[in-house]
Amino acid sequence: MMNMRYLILLAPLALSAQLVEGPGMTETDKNCKACHEIERSISLRQDINGWNNTIAKMVGFGMKSKESDLAIVAEYLAKHYPADAMPPINVNTASAIELESRFSLKRSQSSAFLAHREKVGKLKTFADLKKSPGMDPERIEAKKAQIVF
Repeated sequence: MMNMRYLILLAPLALSAQLVEGPGMTETDKNCKACHEIERSISLRQDINGWNNTIAKMVGFGMKSKESDLAIVAEYLAKHYPADAMPPINVNTASAIELESRFSLKRSQSSAFLAHREKVGKLKTFADLKKSPGMDPERIEAKKAQIVF
């Protein structure tokens, strides 16, 4: 019985073990794991604007949290999982979640792009990418330095 008590006490630590220790870790763990695994949350690697956009998207999907907690989560993620740590995205091999996070796409937009990519094959130019279904030409232009073919 005593071992079970310790296991119950240590369970929250095991769930948060993948996050970097620091202010905001608890809020991030609580908000993100309510809908999906933490690995998915921290795989994005974005700047503060990107994290704020992702959080707004999650709120749109129904995430409930105080505004103050959301700001703490965005700051925590921007500090510990920053955009500058990300390699360029290869639009010919990127997964749906990578496209969604890097280009702030909805799932339907990334699905439309993936279907297009499957149909036409590898894209070769930024012009091809900008004309692709689901892609916003302005976002492509803004992220041009982070894109490879």
